[in-house]
Amino acid sequence: MKTIYLAIVLAPLVGSIVSGLFGWRIGCCWAHRVTIAGVAISTLLSFWVLARFISGGAEVFDGPVYTWLVSSGMRFEVGFLVDKLTAVMMATVSFVSLMVHIYTIGYMADDEHNWPEDSRAGTNSYQRFFSYISLFTFSMLMLVMANNFLQLFFGWEAVGLVSYLLIGFWSTRESAIFANLKAFIVNRVGDFGFILGIAAVAMYFGTLDYTEAFARAPQLADAQVPILGGVSLITLICVLLFIGAMGKSAQMPLHVWLPDSMEGPTPISALIHAATMVTAGVFMVARMSPLYELSETALSFILIIGATTAFMMGLVGLVQNDIKRVIAYSTLSQLGYMVAALGASAYAAGIFHLMTHAFFKALLFLAAGSVIIALHHNQDIRGMGGIRRYMPITWLTALIGSLALIGFPGFSGFFSKDAIIEAVGHSELFGAGYAWVLLTVGVFVTALYSFRMYFLVFHGQPRMDEHTRHHLHESPAVVTVPLILLALPSIAIGWLTVEPLLIHDWWMTGTWSPFVVVQAHDSLHELRAHWHGVQAFVEHGIHGLPFYLAMGGLALAALIWWVLQAWNPRIDELVQALTGPVARVLQNKYGFDDFNQRVFAGGGVGVGRALWIQGDLTLIDGALVNGSAQTVGRLALRFRHLQTGYLYHYALAMIAGLVGLLLFVGQG
Repeated sequence: MKTIYLAIVLAPLVGSIVSGLFGWRIGCCWAHRVTIAGVAISTLLSFWVLARFISGGAEVFDGPVYTWLVSSGMRFEVGFLVDKLTAVMMATVSFVSLMVHIYTIGYMADDEHNWPEDSRAGTNSYQRFFSYISLFTFSMLMLVMANNFLQLFFGWEAVGLVSYLLIGFWSTRESAIFANLKAFIVNRVGDFGFILGIAAVAMYFGTLDYTEAFARAPQLADAQVPILGGVSLITLICVLLFIGAMGKSAQMPLHVWLPDSMEGPTPISALIHAATMVTAGVFMVARMSPLYELSETALSFILIIGATTAFMMGLVGLVQNDIKRVIAYSTLSQLGYMVAALGASAYAAGIFHLMTHAFFKALLFLAAGSVIIALHHNQDIRGMGGIRRYMPITWLTALIGSLALIGFPGFSGFFSKDAIIEAVGHSELFGAGYAWVLLTVGVFVTALYSFRMYFLVFHGQPRMDEHTRHHLHESPAVVTVPLILLALPSIAIGWLTVEPLLIHDWWMTGTWSPFVVVQAHDSLHELRAHWHGVQAFVEHGIHGLPFYLAMGGLALAALIWWVLQAWNPRIDELVQALTGPVARVLQNKYGFDDFNQRVFAGGGVGVGRALWIQGDLTLIDGALVNGSAQTVGRLALRFRHLQTGYLYHYALAMIAGLVGLLLFVGQG
């Protein structure tokens, strides 16, 4: 099996290397063929591995592949841990990535028009893009398959690096460079906490191996660290690791990079925001559940952060006019739901929502990209409208994605989101009541912003110029086929997986389990105790508060942006004007960006300027470098008067020096 697992990881890497280094020779066609072939191999093998776990014919693999070094008894290795959690992540990541690869053929076909004519960066950009997204897939697979903290950190940083390259892919655009620098710097803030957490594990546990660390954790459950009068070691480790997750999974206040990452091409938006980079933090906390279950403080912290992000970022999505930014803020909100589930110890529900969200969020991004292609890269929903009649496949798949996102009964998002809300409602941890209220009200907000976008884009009268409207047509098959293939699991995956994943403890079976849930923290017990089948779960959900809130949000969106929009095309502007200060706060994104720019960025520039003027110019250049030279010059001007050119002056100086030397020697 080790060979199979190596093939899953290395196939995308080989495709990336070939396309990246030899793309100029093999051309565009072979560049996308070789990278798609690599990801397709990885996808097929990942599904085969998952199928073996489903059938019960697979054993957990936990072992090294390559030992890098051994120092003081600690092993630094490349190794794989392939269990049910890993198998689900491998299949999800590779499948979504494959759909994005295929879709990219159509989206990036005319990429040369996105570069200035004299730009050398635009040369072979098509091949380079495929190389990057294939390398991204390799990095994410290395992360989810890791069996130790060293490899986890490698994959963690690798996806960050490649996302930097992808967000700023159109490097001649100043906004793209700003966005990728912002993403890189904000993630470094989170990664600082992450690496401190790994260092604490290495220091106190004496190992970087997951299995060994988890086995030793209960022995250190009561250990204290001499910080601020004494802090629980496990709590400190868990919070530090979660700070890393706050950066990668864009939780407040480290969320600011994700909306700006929309500057990258749309396939990257789908790849980063669906099943890969942003879910790395969710996966990491789930994998580290044996540690988190030992710290109620850390769980409450995660629960509160996740619920706050889910609600507040959903509100910001209501006032966005860029089609990709609306979906980006929905990603922030849905990540908050996943994180809140982890905080409530409902790890299975969090991973379940990660999986369902991967399909419908990738679907929404790719559908948005199909619209953007048709509108010649216009992304403002205020200039759209009536697209349904011109692009029926894109319209239908976008509708499916939107229904799944709001948790409409029967769609995949319904099963996972309802399970999260119910689990949080039954949690007894501090902050659970606060989190339940925000997550429940967030369902209304989700429906409102999702169908605001849907109605403004696909219904009503066309608001684009006549030339664009005249040339509107459905995207080619290379774009629409991935949409259809992502729409199918957005409908069906919940029906097929909710019972085994949440009810029958599928995660817990096997020789080793990533989930060690203490019964006192198990918030899914009520769902299991009252389970009467999938159909009964759907019927129960229809009579629940979240359903009524979702339908209320959908109905209000239809009233405003479908019915009233037909009477008054400026209704969206009127609504935002009526909400006044609230809309301005949301449009300003609660001031996070301004605060960061003025305090952190501006403060950094100010400190740098002060060090430059006072430190470099005044102290180093002025006092040390130029000052020492000027001192020597002044002394030279004084001593030059001793050089008179008269022989008797020199003879007198020699006699005086000789007398002084004799006196010195005589005293010695």
